[in-house]
Amino acid sequence: MATPAKNTSAKKKNPWTPLVVVVILSIALFVVKTCQSNKTEPTSNNTTTDNYSGRGLNRNSSTINYSKHARCRMACRHIDESEVKEILKDGKINYTKSELDGTDCKKQYAVEGTTHDKQRVRIIFAPCNTEVTVVTVIDLGEEWACDCE
Repeated sequence: MATPAKNTSAKKKNPWTPLVVVVILSIALFVVKTCQSNKTEPTSNNTTTDNYSGRGLNRNSSTINYSKHARCRMACRHIDESEVKEILKDGKINYTKSELDGTDCKKQYAVEGTTHDKQRVRIIFAPCNTEVTVVTVIDLGEEWACDCE
């Protein structure tokens, strides 16, 4: 029985192919990362005088104001100013609960997170220029009896 002839004209592998593939993938990754970083909110390393220019929620505000309603809700729900500050700094914006269609000083950001005493909260912040006003504070885990107007 005759053995089949081996194909001696098989293509030789190019030693540069893996390097070319790595370079192309690196360029693609760079382009994707660059596009993603252009879509994020600008940040500042200066936490006391963040150069706020109406661009959104100023998480580094040096002035936080509290509405009368917010103070009442905070008292009912046992949430203090330090917890409000930590949610402002580290919480996640819930865009479905936020009202962002107004002018710069009419926008309200619903920011959610867990406080240091394990309360899951939503806090409504209204930024205007270099200040942020706390509009209301909501405990997402427990219903509290409050008599706030």
